[in-house]
Amino acid sequence: MSRQTTATTCCYCGVGCGVLIEHDGERIFGVSGDSSHPANFGKLCSKGSTLHLTGDLAARVLYPELRLGKGLARARTDWDSALDHAATIFAETIAEHGPDSVAFYISGQLLTEDYYAFNKLARALVGTNNIDSNSRLCMSSAVVGYKRSLGADAPPCSYEDLELSDCVMIVGSNMAYAHPILFRRLEEAKSRRPEMKIIVIDPRRTDTCDLADLHLAILPGTDVALLHGILHLLLWEDWIDRSFIKTHTEGLADLKNLVRDYTPAMVAQLCGISVEQLHQCAEWVGTSPSFLSLWCMGLNQSTAGSAKNSALINLHLATGQIGRPGAGPFSLTGQPNAMGGRETGSLSNLLPGHREAANPEHRAEVADYWGVDALPAAPGLSAIELFEQVRSGKIKAVWIACTNPAQSMPDQAAVREALQACPFVVLQEAFRTTETAAFADLLLPAASWGEKEGSVTNSERRISHVRRAINAPGEARPDWAITVDFAQRLEKRLRPGQSSLFAFDTPAQLFDEYKQLTRGRDLDLSGISHALIDQLGPQQWPFREGATVGTARLYVDGIFPTESGRARFVADPYRAAKELRDARYPLTLNTGRLRDQWHGMSRTGTAAQLFGHVNEAVLSLHPDDLVRHRLQTGDLVSLKSRRGSLIVAVDSDESVRPGQAFLPMHWGDRFLKGGVNTLTQPAFDPLSKQPELKHSGVRLEPVNLPWQLFALIEGDVQQHLETLRPLCEAFSYVSLSLTGRERPALLIRAASAVAPEPQLLQAIDEQLGLIEGPVLAYDDPRRAIGKRVRIENGRITAIRLAGETLARHWLQNLWLEGRADEQLRRWLLAPLSAPPGNTGATVGGGKTLCNCMNVSQRAVCAGIERGLDLQGLKKELGCGTQCGSCVPEIKRLLVATAQPVAAIS
Repeated sequence: MSRQTTATTCCYCGVGCGVLIEHDGERIFGVSGDSSHPANFGKLCSKGSTLHLTGDLAARVLYPELRLGKGLARARTDWDSALDHAATIFAETIAEHGPDSVAFYISGQLLTEDYYAFNKLARALVGTNNIDSNSRLCMSSAVVGYKRSLGADAPPCSYEDLELSDCVMIVGSNMAYAHPILFRRLEEAKSRRPEMKIIVIDPRRTDTCDLADLHLAILPGTDVALLHGILHLLLWEDWIDRSFIKTHTEGLADLKNLVRDYTPAMVAQLCGISVEQLHQCAEWVGTSPSFLSLWCMGLNQSTAGSAKNSALINLHLATGQIGRPGAGPFSLTGQPNAMGGRETGSLSNLLPGHREAANPEHRAEVADYWGVDALPAAPGLSAIELFEQVRSGKIKAVWIACTNPAQSMPDQAAVREALQACPFVVLQEAFRTTETAAFADLLLPAASWGEKEGSVTNSERRISHVRRAINAPGEARPDWAITVDFAQRLEKRLRPGQSSLFAFDTPAQLFDEYKQLTRGRDLDLSGISHALIDQLGPQQWPFREGATVGTARLYVDGIFPTESGRARFVADPYRAAKELRDARYPLTLNTGRLRDQWHGMSRTGTAAQLFGHVNEAVLSLHPDDLVRHRLQTGDLVSLKSRRGSLIVAVDSDESVRPGQAFLPMHWGDRFLKGGVNTLTQPAFDPLSKQPELKHSGVRLEPVNLPWQLFALIEGDVQQHLETLRPLCEAFSYVSLSLTGRERPALLIRAASAVAPEPQLLQAIDEQLGLIEGPVLAYDDPRRAIGKRVRIENGRITAIRLAGETLARHWLQNLWLEGRADEQLRRWLLAPLSAPPGNTGATVGGGKTLCNCMNVSQRAVCAGIERGLDLQGLKKELGCGTQCGSCVPEIKRLLVATAQPVAAIS
């Protein structure tokens, strides 16, 4: 079968990069950036460039699976039986307990057509507003901020504004990791125009800060105070646009009365910065010809998230910096189609076309268009509220699609308790390996990236046509098709004899019906279709009927979609985070992203290559805090919050201020026993209902876990993970990850206070293939120490160290290099713990600094020692020449290893 290329988009962040898929109609062989796509112009980040390596079939859901009781195992079934059963359960539940006894929890990973089908199912057919999205966890505060301040949930900017701006403020976003393609554009713009000012506001010194002219390392949660302090100075110094304020805004008087008290001295002390830094920031914001702000989770994931968003937008209204090139408040979306979800009404308080579920006129408009008597008036449940009602028993059936709440929701103990107690849990998912899959009574196989068709909207309001390259494996089906099929079966039970509300055969039909609900609205899509995008390329909304090009910027005329046509200054006072440092919990825990992983690792966690940069969960602490707690890098600690605890390794990190701690958000229970969100809190913003995931009070407690385990096995890593992870549950600390590129392997690191029962270790050895065959072994039962290595065709294929693990890096390095020499055999068959000599101090020369070109940190350091600069490293090693995500780290190594120039005699 000949190979061909299909254009589509990436499935990770909201940048919406264009991707070309190389395939033969059955298999995907590779990906590359689409040079014609206006979002990325051919560039891909480390995640997007490895899409073809993710989605291991061993991790996929291939067939419907059903169980008829919580204590039973799921068994394969057919689609008709699965959906008929689900329709019966939902219909009976609705009949007995009412429509609000069921709920739908969906995902920012869905396509717009999927969203629309789910919304119509929940609101028009079932009659409930209990439909929410995991976008509630990342973008709902931005939604409220835009709506309160500007009148509509509409980012007014374009990506090209990154290149055109004179002053860019990045707030609460490690853009270099989370949105690397946009960050590359900003880097290039800064290199062309060094006079451009870049301000980064973030408690941590991240890779993004390396580009900054000014880094404000504010104390966590003090953003509102900082932004009010900046506005105070703008007003005091008259760095404002009086004409714009008078003609196009309202509400400044109340805000002036509020910010009068936010003096530079007070704000500097409250935020933990200097008065000089505050003045410099305000001056650049107020005097630059154009001012652009970019933000993400650091602002949104807060009990004051809505206030933070509006306080930032206030700066743009005060300076008139909106509606023109290089200017405006620009939220960076966290998922590939969170925007499409917001547009179709996929938050419990929304309806399609940027309408409000609480607005009777809006409900009547949508009900009339759908041909139903009325839409439900009762408020729907947001994500936190939804799972609370699942836990309390009010929600008796929940349908989850393309998301992993048993990893991503805060207060995981409560969420897992809810899922376990819920009488009927449906999970519509591509990956059977997610933490939520264990709770599913009905597991439905969904098509994944490259296997379905529809549309997505990116952060700049640009709609792209997602095209299918290959058929989904097994019996997996597109999400819209599953939803429509279920809806058709359910409506026969809920509205027998009536015409179908779900007469859809293609995703294009769903889009064409949905877009009419946007006609005349701020996001008017009436002129767009799949076919038109194929003809003209991706387009920005609004794109009204008869248009030939999309809209690059909003509010260029200064007219806003509010009742008065004016933008609104919002006067919310600063309120501290829910959990402040105290004697019991003296550290503030922040969470965030790694460079090469995404969200809960449902997809990226299947690709061993993406673990090369960071391969285990590590808690970052300031060196002073390590000293204070008498800890060293690599030590294990018990990290406790008011909700739970987990055991994790610590690391010294000067980018974190004393009193703070950082832990990547990705590690769920599959990879780290307990999972990060065991610790995080469910307290949420009163307006956006977005939880405060980035600010939890924690404390460290020492642990004594002298017995340790290290294991490595190559081959079918997903199968190995599935069989070995349950066996590790007996250990106090468990960390699993993948390693390798051409030969992927599973890594296990575990520890406990005492040695396990011999039967458990034997069971682990059986799964590792270390019982029979070409296995070298040494055991010392008295000290509970043992070591086993399987050697096939002259190289290591499996390793197990028990009791102590001093030689683990050396052995892993031998595995990586494909060596099994006589020195290894002598060590294995002797009562030795440490590796011979000083060999193998690090694995494979340290971490993989450049994933795209497989360049290790050791190779980069060696090049620097030979006198190579950044351009020389790029030319010789290839690092930094693809996605560029490694460039900030390489620059730091260049600075750290810089040698003084010898004087010429």
